[in-house]
Amino acid sequence: MISQVNCSCTLCNSIKTKKAGLKRNKFQVIQQYVCKSCGKIFTKRNLKNKTYTPNIILNSISFYNLGYTQQQTSNLIAQKFKIKVPQRTISQWINEYKHITTFNKLRKASLKQYPREEIIDTHEFLHNNLPYKFQIHKAKLELLFKNKLYDNKFTNISKFYEPIKQYLEKIPTEKFPHHIFNKNLLIKKIKSNGIKTKTIEEIEKNKNENRASQLKFETLEIKKQTKNNLANKLTSLALNLAKNNKQRHEAIQNFFLINDSTTIATEIPVYLTNWDAGYYRCSKIKDFRHHAKWNQHNFIFPLSLHHTPITGHIDILQVRNGLIHILDYKPEAQKQQPIEQLTIYALALSRKLNLPLKLFKAAWFDEDNYYEFFPLHGVYGGKIS
Repeated sequence: MISQVNCSCTLCNSIKTKKAGLKRNKFQVIQQYVCKSCGKIFTKRNLKNKTYTPNIILNSISFYNLGYTQQQTSNLIAQKFKIKVPQRTISQWINEYKHITTFNKLRKASLKQYPREEIIDTHEFLHNNLPYKFQIHKAKLELLFKNKLYDNKFTNISKFYEPIKQYLEKIPTEKFPHHIFNKNLLIKKIKSNGIKTKTIEEIEKNKNENRASQLKFETLEIKKQTKNNLANKLTSLALNLAKNNKQRHEAIQNFFLINDSTTIATEIPVYLTNWDAGYYRCSKIKDFRHHAKWNQHNFIFPLSLHHTPITGHIDILQVRNGLIHILDYKPEAQKQQPIEQLTIYALALSRKLNLPLKLFKAAWFDEDNYYEFFPLHGVYGGKIS
């Protein structure tokens, strides 16, 4: 019996699809689907015309971009999947997908900066009683700011290097306020500092209202741009590595961090405090000192009615085209509108890096859609020069 499934057609994007039998080859069995709208028979996210499973192909590419040689990659695949893949086949995969997995352009220089065991720095935290895996691509962090290709094309990108590096390197240390992301630790610290009981009561009362993803507020009108770019292609590949829906975020974050050329960190904790709120409410703020016409009348702080600190975790942080990009993966992105969440992320990171808000761009995406906007446009109504 053919059963109804929630799987969009690869041709017309209709969700009126059904399972339509299995397709077998030497190493895998692939589920086929048929679209009731256009009649196309397709497979869900599986790589086309491949004898080996997507897991083997994509892990091979990732191992190579982590610094292993093609022969070492073949050996690792044999250990992991109990299948021996010829080196020439791995070489073909690397060449076939290099237009998507663009880190290959930086791979050689990356290995000169760090041994492969040190290219990515990983730390796990328990924030809001949930596990978060924060990662930095140390080699990319260095190369994106020091590579002549980027320096010649975007002369202002070097300004980002020190503040981004300092903030990311601070996160795994005791200097970072991890207690802000844990209400019990926050209350304990407040009590030790002799803060009024009323403050503690407010925190306990609003303990579920300080996460950026949960807040709703009004911003100025924002014009989002709809695109289809490399992030969609990377996501489409990465989703093959997720065994279930819970693994999607981590699979995408890992694949971006290892294989694209602009992602420098994933699962980055950010926060807005009372001090940050006061900064944004002030008319003489650094963001606007270079623009005499910018003042408090045109700038709004949309979080005045919310309790601080406000916390969140950025899925993916990229540096490209002379801007800092904040990316958030949202399944069925076309049905989502996380303007407030991403605006908070940008406001928070702008303050922590002490960089103008105009240098930040935010986007949410899935394998088919990519929506981006400037957070500044949501809080500043004047002319930007």
